Amino acid sequence: MAANNSRLILALDVPTRARAIELAGQTGEYVSHFKVGSRLFTSEGPSLVREIKDAGYGVFLDLKFHDIPNTVAEAATAATALGVDMFDVHASGGLDMMEAAVEASREEAERMGIAPPKILAITVLTSRPSTVEEVLALAERARAAGVHGVVSSAWEAKAIRENMGTDFLIVTPGIRPAWSAKNDQRRVATPEVAIANGADYIVVGRPIRNAEDPTGAAKIIIDEMAPAEVPQ
Repeated sequence: MAANNSRLILALDVPTRARAIELAGQTGEYVSHFKVGSRLFTSEGPSLVREIKDAGYGVFLDLKFHDIPNTVAEAATAATALGVDMFDVHASGGLDMMEAAVEASREEAERMGIAPPKILAITVLTSRPSTVEEVLALAERARAAGVHGVVSSAWEAKAIRENMGTDFLIVTPGIRPAWSAKNDQRRVATPEVAIANGADYIVVGRPIRNAEDPTGAAKIIIDEMAPAEVPQ
């Protein structure tokens, strides 16, 4: 069962359902949501998302929708009907596209009698450089469109939090504990830094997935977040 008060999202960037379910079982005690991205969703499809949800875990559907407004609206409807807790769109897709996603998701949730998922706008991928000004402009556009928050690196999270207030979600990928490798991420941070800078959730993948003991690695990362959360 998912840890309701956890701020850890585990990226299930693995090739098969079997490995995804194994990781969920090993780490679910410490994880808030499991992120299902393009690789896993393409190979295993909606049935895997339903299986993870049926097991009592939260799901962040990370497909980064970016298309004309009508196409993204249809994708948002499908994601909402699937029952995911979060999904994302690219802020660079524009105001109209994001507004279409928000409205379509809201309408589908009302039709089903469920709470709508949180919609997050991708600002700038952590594998490429950016400026705080660029990220803030995208975040402001996302908020104007009615999305619930953004995906951004820890290094822009502080500025976003200061400018957007406390009711705007910040999900931070590119998290690398001090004991792990950076791999292909450029704008990385430790769990403690990300939380201290204002992130609501951190996304961790390889440091847990590739660990000899994924359960232990998840617990260590939870412990590493704790110092940032102690009141001064």
